Amino acid sequence: METIEIPPLSQKRLLGLSRQTLENFVLKQNRLAPLVDDPHLLTSRYGAFVSLHRGRELRGCIGTCFPTDPLYQTVAEMTEAAASRDHRVQPITPRELAEIVIDISVLSQLEPAAAPLFLEAGKHGLHLEQGRRRGVLLPQVATEHGWDMETFLAETCAKAGLPKDAWKSPETKISSFTALILEEER
Repeated sequence: METIEIPPLSQKRLLGLSRQTLENFVLKQNRLAPLVDDPHLLTSRYGAFVSLHRGRELRGCIGTCFPTDPLYQTVAEMTEAAASRDHRVQPITPRELAEIVIDISVLSQLEPAAAPLFLEAGKHGLHLEQGRRRGVLLPQVATEHGWDMETFLAETCAKAGLPKDAWKSPETKISSFTALILEEER
């Protein structure tokens, strides 16, 4: 499975771009097209999820496993989406902006998982689909909850709105990925 390597300076630039995007979006300022010449941020090889937290509270998390744009554009789009379109939470308000901490998960390309129980919970994320239902859980979710791989698979099924044992069905497509997690300093 692919290991994502983005140098620390490029990671810092990506977090800075996400922060600027969040502030401009929430404060309804014009979205400026950044001048990006960093080849690590121009790649369209990686998907990305952006998670917004206020303390321990999740304030939004949205991403894509299917990149079509350069990484920096994907992160900007997902930052705006996490701030405004995560149906589980209310949109970010200007009043709470200073308390929001950004985490970016840069995702490797999806790889089919023929033997999902042999994946490693906490190292691999899951993308699961059956028919029109899809569920994605980032690798860190298993770690945060102390889940083993079977529980992680069951919870990904639940996220997709499927029975928890749907991962055992031949109609269920299971893919895995790795993630490089970038966190703003708290």
